Amino acid sequence: MWRVKLIYLMVFLYGMAIIGRVIYIQFVEGAMWKAKAEKLAFHYINIEAMRGNVYATDGSFLATSVPIFEIRMDTRAEGITDELFSEKIDSLALGLSGLFKDRSRREYKAVLNHAYETGNRYLLLKRNVTYDQLKLVRKLPIFKLGKNKGGLIAGAVNKRVLPFGQLAFRTIGWDKEGQKNDLGIEGAFSSTLEGMSGKRLMQRLPNGMFRPLNQENEIEPQTGQDIISTIDINIQDVAEDALLRQLVLNGADHGCAILMEVKTGKIKAIANLGKNKDGTYTEKYNYAIGESTEPGSTFKLFSLLAALEDNKIKLTDSVDTHGGITRYANRTMKDSHPGSYSWLTVQRAFEKSSNVGVSLFITRAYKENPQQFIDRLYSFKANKSLSLEIDGEGVPQIKNTKNRSWSKVSLPWMSIGYEVALTPLQILAFYNAVANNGVMVRPQFIDQIRSASEIFRPYKTEIINPAIASPATIAMGRKLLEGVVLQGTGSHLRNNIYSIAGKTGTAQVASNNAGYNKSNYKGSFVGYFPADKPRYSCIVVINNPTMGDYYGGAVAAPVFKEIADKVYATDLQMGIKWPDTVPTATLPLVKAGYRNDIEQLYRTLNQHTTGSMANNGWGIPTIEGANIKLESWDPAVGIVPDVTGLCARDALFLLEKSGLRVKVSGRGSVVQQSVPAGSKIIQGSTIVLDLDIKNQQL
Repeated sequence: MWRVKLIYLMVFLYGMAIIGRVIYIQFVEGAMWKAKAEKLAFHYINIEAMRGNVYATDGSFLATSVPIFEIRMDTRAEGITDELFSEKIDSLALGLSGLFKDRSRREYKAVLNHAYETGNRYLLLKRNVTYDQLKLVRKLPIFKLGKNKGGLIAGAVNKRVLPFGQLAFRTIGWDKEGQKNDLGIEGAFSSTLEGMSGKRLMQRLPNGMFRPLNQENEIEPQTGQDIISTIDINIQDVAEDALLRQLVLNGADHGCAILMEVKTGKIKAIANLGKNKDGTYTEKYNYAIGESTEPGSTFKLFSLLAALEDNKIKLTDSVDTHGGITRYANRTMKDSHPGSYSWLTVQRAFEKSSNVGVSLFITRAYKENPQQFIDRLYSFKANKSLSLEIDGEGVPQIKNTKNRSWSKVSLPWMSIGYEVALTPLQILAFYNAVANNGVMVRPQFIDQIRSASEIFRPYKTEIINPAIASPATIAMGRKLLEGVVLQGTGSHLRNNIYSIAGKTGTAQVASNNAGYNKSNYKGSFVGYFPADKPRYSCIVVINNPTMGDYYGGAVAAPVFKEIADKVYATDLQMGIKWPDTVPTATLPLVKAGYRNDIEQLYRTLNQHTTGSMANNGWGIPTIEGANIKLESWDPAVGIVPDVTGLCARDALFLLEKSGLRVKVSGRGSVVQQSVPAGSKIIQGSTIVLDLDIKNQQL
């Protein structure tokens, strides 16, 4: 019996130990074990907040978030009985098959049956479901019982979309697969757009999956704030279309175009297109703000404004360009058309974009103290970044005389836009300052930030430099720019509706360490309009055109004009001034020329002529009332004739017949001759004729 009692005692003690352990776990360690159990069975997940939208000025979406859903089914939902499932499974399978068209009715039925038999509480039915599709799913049999009874589980993931595709793509930026872009508006304002994530309690199921629980303490996500950009989507479309057309026409590698409001600095359009391997063009890189390269002739305005501000030159000063060729140390500088000009004023050198002319003016002004030239450029803030709202701005490079690369040719070559580097937007900001009476404003991409319908933060115009130069210098700078369009390399932009001021630019582009070559150029045009009351400034850059011309006036100016025409026609604040009256037909006046040509022209136009001309065949037609009278014209022998107004062919014939060698620049009719009329002819000497199509007569 003592053995029985011993065993009994041992069992009793063991039982008491178990009871004691249970009490200890329940009351002493209970909280800890409950927490561990809940941690394994329940946990909170983040609910991604709806990202804020990016808008154009008219309220159009530039970037927005679209919810994409993943739908699952809890086959053990409280409302799904055996009878209900058997009765409705065919209808549910048919509905899912008809909506998604990815499986047949039989396949869906087999999947649903297997899930119901195994008690699957998190059956995946379909990913990437749109909200419109989800609304239809909720109306299907079983699912229409509701979220809890019908077993439908819909998890949302926000997908970022750009409704206008490539329009301003690089400037807007993007958010792809949860990886935030570090460029563009999306990248710069990512935290503003993101909002605040919420929390949702999830329960662990026996199969290892989790399902959401309805909890009153669930934290709702807060939608991000909206960005109202400065971009006008209609002008943006015109800018990209015009740029694309010109890139394709010229077989160019890449290009950009920017339109900015003069007073505010708001960017209304910014287009960047680069060529792909298959020949198509897309927004590969933000060239407008990121590509810092040698600007070429558009930098001549910087140079001449510096000399004007330092009282080193006047617009009427002149210099002998030696036919457009000169030498500095061991390097030769040439104009684009050597031999076209001899003596040029500052105004004319700028209008004709003479490399030699501008470099001679600057070298003569600063050869004793080139650092003074650099200091003046620095006073323009030309060596400072614009500190844009978005990242990726290229660094401006304007070296000084202490730089190791400074040489005897640095001053003349910098004066015409080489050995310096600026981005297109940095160049535009300077020209915009000239249009804005010397006030340089920071380019602006954001108009305001909104939270719901309330303005959270308006963006005001920021002034970088209140006066880049004196009012007198700015006035002379505007005169220079207006002259380019009136009678210079940009004359084909002149029109009778509104005035344009600007500068053409053509630059050879260095190929890494290989130096410059004659096959890689970039053409540009930068300016503002209307010239008398500037409202918009614009720059267009076309890089490495491989077909046709490569000069800025030929490849970039047409894009500028198309953008300006669109803006002028649609902006009511521009104040369109159409001609009051329609011009009436007048008798055509033909300049002096060869008799047979003159008579043939008037016969073609059904015009009767009177009078006669001498036998030498040259004459001058004059209009007397309703009649056209021909008078003889006999150029004096041994005297240089006045050939202004003549076409190139007639001028060449007369001058070469007199024993002169003739060089021609431009096209159209003669507007200027280097040897004055009435001078004595020196046999074999050269006369240069300056032609311009705007003065072309019949």
